[in-house]
Amino acid sequence: MAQIVEITDTDDPRLADYRDLRDVQLRRNLEAEHGLFLAEGEKVVRRAVEAGFTARSFLMAPRWLDGLADVLDRSAAPCFVLAEKLAEEVTGFHVHRGSLASLERRPLPTVESVLAGARSVLVLEDIVDHTNVGAIFRSGAALGFDAVLLAPRCADPLYRRSIKVGMGAVFTMPWTRLPDWASGLHDLSAAGFTTVALTLADDAVAIEEAVAGLDRVALVLGSEGHGLSRRWEESADRRAVIPMREGIDSLNVAAATAVACYITARR
Repeated sequence: MAQIVEITDTDDPRLADYRDLRDVQLRRNLEAEHGLFLAEGEKVVRRAVEAGFTARSFLMAPRWLDGLADVLDRSAAPCFVLAEKLAEEVTGFHVHRGSLASLERRPLPTVESVLAGARSVLVLEDIVDHTNVGAIFRSGAALGFDAVLLAPRCADPLYRRSIKVGMGAVFTMPWTRLPDWASGLHDLSAAGFTTVALTLADDAVAIEEAVAGLDRVALVLGSEGHGLSRRWEESADRRAVIPMREGIDSLNVAAATAVACYITARR
């Protein structure tokens, strides 16, 4: 059972995991150094713990204790309780959902283990916006995709904002990072997947046509600004586009992913 610890001093060193949450670079360094990530909100905290992640600690306003009482009962981590105004001073923003948890990261699995038994996967190249990464995980999970692979420079799906937008989908969706960006798509093809790149290339066909009749599919999506790199675009087995009305040539990558996942899941 979690030990309830009331905190009245915002400089208390036990709150170090929760400081300066708006400073993305600082958080990247701190979380990487200590092997932790943060979950925000009752539903997301619950899903993280239920997915088997080990809590380092919890931070809550008093009114949220009852809602997560069963989660706290199953944890040996301390629960720091402080007034919402003090929590805002520590974190740097208004914790309107009232609860945070610091949890231990796990070692990333191998690509082979993530792909085992998978038929539909998402492959992300250099998507750097945490909100987009979280939304993509959520769409993939909702529409029946089995796994997500990330190029080395993609944003961290365990960053607080990604987790929040994805409603904790990252906790249950198998995922890992590709060890070699250059050969990533060739390795997927060799593993039996047909790689389908979402692109505006001249030879791109409608997404419905590109995925029709395929068994194992890997949808490949590029960065928010420039889309896929030329290497990945040309390395893909097929190139696909979402047909649109004249005058609109593309969607936000998270929206495009949702549409492509919906079509691919019904191939």
